[in-house]
Amino acid sequence: MLAVSSPGFVVFAGLLVGLWYRLQPKKRWGLMLAASALFYLSLDWQGYVILLLCSLLVWQCALRAREKTGWFAGGLLFAFVPLLVLKYYIEGAGGLQAIFGLRLWQPAILQPLGLGYFTLQLVSYLVDVRRGKLPAQKSFARVLCFASFFLSITQGPFNRYGELMPQMEAPTRWSGERAWQGVMRCFWGYFKKVVVADRAAVVVAAAFGNPAAFDRTQLLFAALLYPFQLYADFSGYTDIVLGVGQMLGLSLPENFRQPFLSATVKEFWSRWHMSLSRWLKDYVYIPLGGSRCSAARRDANLVLTFLVSGIWHGAGFTYMLWGFLHGLFQALEDHLPWRRAITKGRARLVGIAGTFCIFAFALVIFRADSLTNAARYFYGIVHNGGHDVLSNYWELGLTTRQEQIFLFAGVLILIASDLLQEFRVPVLKKIGAAPRPVRWAVYEVAIFAFLLMGYFLGGGGFLYARY
Repeated sequence: MLAVSSPGFVVFAGLLVGLWYRLQPKKRWGLMLAASALFYLSLDWQGYVILLLCSLLVWQCALRAREKTGWFAGGLLFAFVPLLVLKYYIEGAGGLQAIFGLRLWQPAILQPLGLGYFTLQLVSYLVDVRRGKLPAQKSFARVLCFASFFLSITQGPFNRYGELMPQMEAPTRWSGERAWQGVMRCFWGYFKKVVVADRAAVVVAAAFGNPAAFDRTQLLFAALLYPFQLYADFSGYTDIVLGVGQMLGLSLPENFRQPFLSATVKEFWSRWHMSLSRWLKDYVYIPLGGSRCSAARRDANLVLTFLVSGIWHGAGFTYMLWGFLHGLFQALEDHLPWRRAITKGRARLVGIAGTFCIFAFALVIFRADSLTNAARYFYGIVHNGGHDVLSNYWELGLTTRQEQIFLFAGVLILIASDLLQEFRVPVLKKIGAAPRPVRWAVYEVAIFAFLLMGYFLGGGGFLYARY
């Protein structure tokens, strides 16, 4: 198994880096194609067959999409059919069966790994060819290399063909400094995952599993902790893959930029899952008319764009409502007279707190199994008495007081790191410029903290791998 969260991935990535610089630049994309196939096949061979077939059909349609609209429409259909059938239909059929008792055909097919990601990347390739931004590629292997790129296939970031593939053949030479920076970024990603996300997941799963069993302070704590769990998990994965890309000399899109320091919801989405926001802007929002239209039409475009984002996450009503709310909040912000004042000076602190609360509120709906479960959670926050969040830590799945302390410490380290990055404090450069004894002392302390604070038992895969 070569899952990013497994030790096998570290070995796999190290071997790839070693082979990468032994090959001539023009042959490296072939190595990446083989590495991506090995990675995917080790995790989901059935999904790879679907990816292969989908890429083949889109590639064929793209060859003729520039001149003939029918081929372009066919390519879009072939790109979206696996997503529509294997994700939305199966989820939707299950929901209709549960609500109305309808007997609908539900094929017992697992959702292919990274289905939502390779679908949107193939769509971006096809649309860019149609718009004339890219020449249609005659080599199917190159299109498959792009679609199956293993560093992005499970959780992004979303790449563009014209940005990623030329880098595969760039005459990049080995750089020890760049490789070491990549290693440190990978380490920070694993720290986020193991120290913060996996331990926070225990608390969040307990609270959302049975809201009636917890008091309001425990439910509020879990609701405020879930954004940090999701952020540490998702951005941790991004740090790992961008770190590996850095070792290979590949510049991949950043996906996060201190999102919890955003003063508005619109600013938040310019900092959170940035590659998805960019995809939605280029292929949904702008084609709908963007902001070059009436205020009412602009608001509708925003809501529709984020409704698409919600539907991309899943077919459940919780995802749709979550996406709708984020579009609605941004549309409302555009009409507030103090929308600019809230982003400046001390008022920005109020904006940051308000934006985080809005995000946490919407995430309760996103995280809940159903709208009923979300309603029960909010009901518990309002009606369940008690204040045991700091005392009865075992009720939330934490085994010792030490675990509770490690959880708080991990979140504080995450916040401190974002603050340092926001104020552009060059921590890594300062560490690198320090005398060797000091530098290695810092590294040893970091490794010790990772081993001491890490939640190594029971930690699962990355959250966004299922999207």
